[in-house]
Amino acid sequence: MLQLRRTLALLRGETGNQRARTGSTFPFLNSTDASSGLVLQSQSTDVYQNLALEDWIDAHVDLQQRGILLLWRNRPAVVIGRHQNPWSECNLPAMREMGIALARRRSGGGTVFHDHGNLNMTFFASKKAYDRKRNLKVVTEALRRLRPNLDIQATDRFDILLKGHYKISGTASRLSRKSSYHHCTLLYSADRSALSTVLRPSCPGIQSNATPSVPSPVANLIDHAPSLALEELLEALVQQYNTEFGFSSACTLVDPSDESAFPGVGTMATELRSWDWTFGRTPKFRVETLLELRDEQPPARCSAQLQVEVKAGQVESCRLDVPASWIPLRLSGQLSDVLVGERFCPHRAAAAVAAMLRSERGQFHSRLHNLCEAVLAVMG
Repeated sequence: MLQLRRTLALLRGETGNQRARTGSTFPFLNSTDASSGLVLQSQSTDVYQNLALEDWIDAHVDLQQRGILLLWRNRPAVVIGRHQNPWSECNLPAMREMGIALARRRSGGGTVFHDHGNLNMTFFASKKAYDRKRNLKVVTEALRRLRPNLDIQATDRFDILLKGHYKISGTASRLSRKSSYHHCTLLYSADRSALSTVLRPSCPGIQSNATPSVPSPVANLIDHAPSLALEELLEALVQQYNTEFGFSSACTLVDPSDESAFPGVGTMATELRSWDWTFGRTPKFRVETLLELRDEQPPARCSAQLQVEVKAGQVESCRLDVPASWIPLRLSGQLSDVLVGERFCPHRAAAAVAAMLRSERGQFHSRLHNLCEAVLAVMG
């Protein structure tokens, strides 16, 4: 507890009863003790809280004076890059069914799957000291020291490969005016079945300039080093970080939901949870796909063409080309009009079309209902 209080004082820039005033609300301690660095381990497994803690440190800590390593793990979640499209990166219906959260981080890069078997590391430094190669050296050297027989190599893309083929770590980063952070994953014992299920598109026919992920074969460390314990791995990473950067920091547990320690972090987490951030920040995209329609009474089939343009997560334009022999053109036109201005979201869109379905109780109700269901399915 004493170590935690000291660490939080450092984060606020306090020494004894004095508080440093160096520009930010909670500037970092500018003292001779800065050479020790800091190693923090989050006690939370909430992806939004941990991402918010990253943002808080980047915004409130004077990283000109001290480097920080943050270690964290999450409950199952999919994390997309700042400039990515969630509909093309992940299987949204499967994630809802499996109770897996979706988060958009503030750094770039590709989509990753998190669970308790995936260790996340965030290296904070000044912009001048930003060095992804050196950060990854901390990871590779720690692994080589633990298991010398493992074939571990960092790549020019700043991934880490096992046996020259299997990806065990991916990288993303964010550079601010004076600060930087570089975070990377490390697959220790992740659920690869869940990973392969959720990291696939939920919406066909997307055309977009959003940053695409690059699929890679993956492996878990535990499959190639069965005796490697997570605690052993964490200890080695902390030791190697201190060795590489000349620090002497012990690992301190922190709670990213603690407003007394990190004032305002809850507001940051709330924004990261919001639909407007997660989906609304998606770069503009277009969907062109074929809908297969069926009617059971009497049995019949039909194909229809759907074209949708989505901006800021909302339907900007919608065109449905449905044969007039299936339903009257006025109904497909009304459905298109109802969707414009709505979120590209099956729940909100379903509420919007419900009134239209209630008003159409004639012979085409069943076919209109099937058309609506097919359109909503495209939205994930």
